[in-house]
Amino acid sequence: MEKSLFNNGFFEFVQTEREYVIDNTKKTVKRNLVRRPPGIRALIVDKKEEKILLSKEYRYELETWDYRLPGGKVFEDLESYKKAIEEDNVLQHVEKTVPKEVQEEVGLLIKNPKLLKISKAGAGVEWDLYYYEITDYEIDGTGPKLEEDEVIDGYLWKSYEEIINMCIENKIQEERTVGVLLTYILKDKR
Repeated sequence: MEKSLFNNGFFEFVQTEREYVIDNTKKTVKRNLVRRPPGIRALIVDKKEEKILLSKEYRYELETWDYRLPGGKVFEDLESYKKAIEEDNVLQHVEKTVPKEVQEEVGLLIKNPKLLKISKAGAGVEWDLYYYEITDYEIDGTGPKLEEDEVIDGYLWKSYEEIINMCIENKIQEERTVGVLLTYILKDKR
């Protein structure tokens, strides 16, 4: 059972009642959660040079500049996302979004994106981020095509060591991205 208590078109406050089986014991749990459509993040990697492409983007919610992985939203509104959930095709929408967002934000045409991780927000928040590794790309001669409210002050190739330091110094403020970057770098260095 699921009941929408509030929906502003992008965020939804939901009350659920669901049966779980935990260690062979059935348990019915009532929960409240906040849902928003998922996003994607692209780890554009130069494996030979051990570098990852970051953007320097002004983030309104932080009221400052932040270094980020290129990415964006998968759905324009909550209803489209809920329809994709019902049709069980969210991942198909995600896979279509990855090349579109990378081309729009960075001006790269990508090939063979590889899903690395689906990061779950947790703690009563349903907001998944799909992280993709991209190692095969070419430059789109037309360049980036940013959305009206996006403010990006360039793109920088950063070495693994520089990214580790940026994470430590809080220059990359999206904590889920920090975790994914550090895990990626540690795995790649092994």
